[in-house]
Amino acid sequence: MLLDGVNHIAWISKDVDRLGRFYTTVFDAVVEPTREHGPGETMTVIDIGPTTQLNIFVIDGNTQADRQTPMWGRGRIDHVGLAAASHEAFETIRSRLIDAGASDGTVNDFGKALSIFFRDPDGLEGEVLLPKP
Repeated sequence: MLLDGVNHIAWISKDVDRLGRFYTTVFDAVVEPTREHGPGETMTVIDIGPTTQLNIFVIDGNTQADRQTPMWGRGRIDHVGLAAASHEAFETIRSRLIDAGASDGTVNDFGKALSIFFRDPDGLEGEVLLPKP
């Protein structure tokens, strides 16, 4: 295979500080300093794995972060799937998602993987997956 996973996922947020706290608290992510990205625009990188980042943009006057619709009505990118590092990590993330009020903790068995869905503070739906042995 020529690829090795996802490098980054970019989206627009209204509150990168709140979003950064969520990903740090639940996933032990590392939030890098916010920097200017263009006129009226900032970018904050949130490291969520050794080679995977969330690139979060705050853009003056942009209202896209307010648009939340049901699954499969969200456009071409519907949700983000994150890979748990281990079974222990999966269970820790599950507990933290419940504590954060971001998930009811339901574990889905999709045959080849276990999955937990969550909604982050911006309303973006995410999923944490753990491959089954």
